[in-house]
Amino acid sequence: MKIVVIASLAYSLINFRGRLIADMIAAGHDVLACAPGEDGAVIEQLWGMGARFRSIPMGRVNLNPIEDARTLMALVRLFRDERPDIILAYTQKPIIYAGFAHRILRRGRFFPMVTGLGYAFSEQGHPWLRHMVAALYSVAVGRASAIIAFNADDRDELRHRGIARAPREIVLVPGSGVDMAYFAAQPLPVGGPIFLLIARLLHDKGLREFVAAASIVRRSYPAARFQLLGPFDPNPAAISPAELEQWQKQGIVEYLGETRDVRPFLAACSVFVLPSYREGMPRTVLEAMAAGRAIVTTDAPGCRETVCEGLNGLLVPARDSSALAQAMARFCREPALAGVMGACSRRIAQQRFAVQTVNGMVMDIMGLKSGASAHRHAIGISLSGRQAVDGSGRRRSDSSPNSR
Repeated sequence: MKIVVIASLAYSLINFRGRLIADMIAAGHDVLACAPGEDGAVIEQLWGMGARFRSIPMGRVNLNPIEDARTLMALVRLFRDERPDIILAYTQKPIIYAGFAHRILRRGRFFPMVTGLGYAFSEQGHPWLRHMVAALYSVAVGRASAIIAFNADDRDELRHRGIARAPREIVLVPGSGVDMAYFAAQPLPVGGPIFLLIARLLHDKGLREFVAAASIVRRSYPAARFQLLGPFDPNPAAISPAELEQWQKQGIVEYLGETRDVRPFLAACSVFVLPSYREGMPRTVLEAMAAGRAIVTTDAPGCRETVCEGLNGLLVPARDSSALAQAMARFCREPALAGVMGACSRRIAQQRFAVQTVNGMVMDIMGLKSGASAHRHAIGISLSGRQAVDGSGRRRSDSSPNSR
């Protein structure tokens, strides 16, 4: 089959979908990967896998009707010329405009992958923007063969907003998966605790709460270190360079810049922290788990699914810097806890989030492998049942209440 994969950022085709694209090619399919820009390193890696690349015009965050019309027409031409059997689009703009183009041509099967609902559905998003994006989503996924979502809260939100209506099927898979060999287990560093947060520099990733909590913890545990790794972002919820510079001048956090290989930074930390307000399924947390790191994250959609409370990490309420400080301080008081929880993180990542398993689910949903039996398997182990795996491999119920 000919498969077109559409992204809003070229690097994500490698970082988030590289193994999926490779698995599709290994199964004998023709894959065309599409994203804006011309990232030479990405194109070279895609060609090395056996995939083709096509640049498409697309602005990541701005609302510009002329630019968005160019995106839509480019996708219509692309689908008309390539005649794909399957279209896989992920993140907001690729889903919306690929869905529109699919509806215009009515050619091939369309699978939107909702990796997270994004700024429009956050508390910072304006109600008019949320309604407009929901309406666009609803039209875009109207002829989808199935919608792939990463957590039950996003699935429920899609239904609540009228974006996905019966009988449109929403299938849950546990995120993008993580390559357990690439992210090998790492020994803990020697010395005082090092808390690492990896994220785009956005307010709703909980950066301000992280800094406030770090300031609290350092009063009692001055040897504790707090590190921040990630790029600036054009999103309206972005942290400004001036604010970050102020945090550094105060000696609260160390900013490590940005990177395309997080492994050395994970190896150098003791505990991984993500105080995000909402996620699809945070890949950074999965990578930290694979590396054998204890997790501190929020009891929020997408985040809570990664932690078995008290086993591989701790959950705290979102937007609560005091609770976050208490959780991090526990690792300062009990240094051995990071090793015990980190080992459990690695086991859970292997059992639930291994990329081979997750990619198998996605390919089955799209009818690229064995079909119905594995499709039912994907639904059966989905996060909708609020089940978690403890350190021994047994499943236990997660009593955490649903949020939106």
